Amino acid sequence: MWFGKPEYAVFAERAQSAIRSGDNFNWTFIALLALVVYVYASEIQKKNFRAVSAGLALYAVHWFYEILNAVISTASGYALWTVSPESTSFILLIGVSWELSMMFAVAGLTMSKLLPEDPKRKILGVNNRWLFAVGNAAFFSAVEIFLASTPAFIWVYPWWGAIPVFVTTYVPFFLAAFLVPDLAPKKQIGFIAGLGALDVVLLAVLIPLGIV
Repeated sequence: MWFGKPEYAVFAERAQSAIRSGDNFNWTFIALLALVVYVYASEIQKKNFRAVSAGLALYAVHWFYEILNAVISTASGYALWTVSPESTSFILLIGVSWELSMMFAVAGLTMSKLLPEDPKRKILGVNNRWLFAVGNAAFFSAVEIFLASTPAFIWVYPWWGAIPVFVTTYVPFFLAAFLVPDLAPKKQIGFIAGLGALDVVLLAVLIPLGIV
């Protein structure tokens, strides 16, 4: 399924009442968290701070987008993307389950390991960071085509789908993961800490207000 379908609105509405509900909780929640902590602890132990930076940069951008998606849901009635309560142990925000969030926590770290060492190297005449960002974005968007055809992931708006998510969401995700680690250490910390702090402040303000 390449684009959303308005008739799926009924399923998106069902998800609204399940946000941060513990009804579907199971112990995979703890297991996934432990695995993510292990991945980061292993990279820190090996002093592979570039991989850690890539992971955290993407994760910070991911949370900003999820907050924005939740705000859109409140403002317009439906999110751009919605996760179904039947597919997860816990819905964090309307568009992100615990399982998806844990995947995004390691996505940038994992994919950054495939990058060439030289940030200026060109492949087919294109800078490798940009080429890999576009390639990874295309892969993740293709996966979303499958997900949107299942009951787990819901697109309602007919103008939203694989192509918009590729351009507006996944390309920025992976550009952050692949470009931030090439910055000077202070700039890496500034980007990750600054955007991470913004995410925390937005959540702290918008959750009590019932906006996200």
